[in-house]
Amino acid sequence: MTTIELDCRPTETGWSCSVRLAEPGATQTRHEVTVARADLGRLAPRATDPTDLVRRSFAFLLRREPPTSILPSFDLTAIGHYFPEYESTIRG
Repeated sequence: MTTIELDCRPTETGWSCSVRLAEPGATQTRHEVTVARADLGRLAPRATDPTDLVRRSFAFLLRREPPTSILPSFDLTAIGHYFPEYESTIRG
């Protein structure tokens, strides 16, 4: 099972999250994800910070691809460009 560790820091427009994915006996991967305030409000309306949303988003990605296939740096909304069902799944 892949462990998801993350740290989100506020920025002018939202948050920047550093994510580390670790799987026993496998390569660790690191990722930088940006989350705009508007996107947090749309995808997780009750949330005050993006930590849970980013964690659930990485769990969503890991069900579809290995950690080494996840982009090293991206805006959270980019997931929807690759997986059209992302937003409806993550909100639901």
